[in-house]
Amino acid sequence: MPGEAITVAVYQAGLAGASPAEKLDRLADVIAHGPHTDLVVCPELFQSDYRAGHRLPELAEVAADFARGVADIATAHHCAIAYGYPEAEEGRLYNSARVIAGDGQVVANHRKLRLPGEYENTWFTCGDQLTDFTLRGWRVAVLICYDIEFPELVRACTRRGAHLVIAPTALSENWSVVSEKIVPTRAFENGVFVAYANHAGRDGDFCYHGGSCIIGPDGRDRVRAGREEGLHAARLLPADIVAAREKLKYLADSQSLARFA
Repeated sequence: MPGEAITVAVYQAGLAGASPAEKLDRLADVIAHGPHTDLVVCPELFQSDYRAGHRLPELAEVAADFARGVADIATAHHCAIAYGYPEAEEGRLYNSARVIAGDGQVVANHRKLRLPGEYENTWFTCGDQLTDFTLRGWRVAVLICYDIEFPELVRACTRRGAHLVIAPTALSENWSVVSEKIVPTRAFENGVFVAYANHAGRDGDFCYHGGSCIIGPDGRDRVRAGREEGLHAARLLPADIVAAREKLKYLADSQSLARFA
């Protein structure tokens, strides 16, 4: 179990249509004027816009430049930053999330494991690995949007030692139940913190729900955004994980249920 508390923030960005350079400037400004945080989680495909469509391959080509810009911000403010971007490799595109530590080094890169609907399946290839990293003694797992809706994936992350699951997302207004019901359930049934970072506003004909949140291991909101852009932070305490897992031993008791799967 981690020995100290950390402060985590979700950045609910309303930047659809902005250039990558404009997004870096806005991210730097938001972090500079917000509370000090150990980790900032940005939305799914933050670099490119979720609905970039045919522009995704072109935007994937500048992913390295964007990463250097994020690394500069992370170093300047001594905080880790997680963000979504289109990753190109060997002729394939992945819906990915990169985590850059406060020293500017890349510490994790997660490729979305399951792709919902025709749009994402048209442009992206599924990833095939769970991803986690260590931050000040905390084991942090990375999932992206639809990934967190599968109880099997969050349980697998927790069994690998996760204390916190972060999930960049692009949740539309039609799926508010995910932010309001499913994400708190995932935290509660695993005794973990969850940081869920969505976009705000519109992206073409796509309207975001907002509702970015940080959920405690008791399934209760630590912070929850409305529909507007903003940075929302919460202090995460290791003792809360211990208390939740002692009260309800889901993780331990679920081991004996494997034979029913």
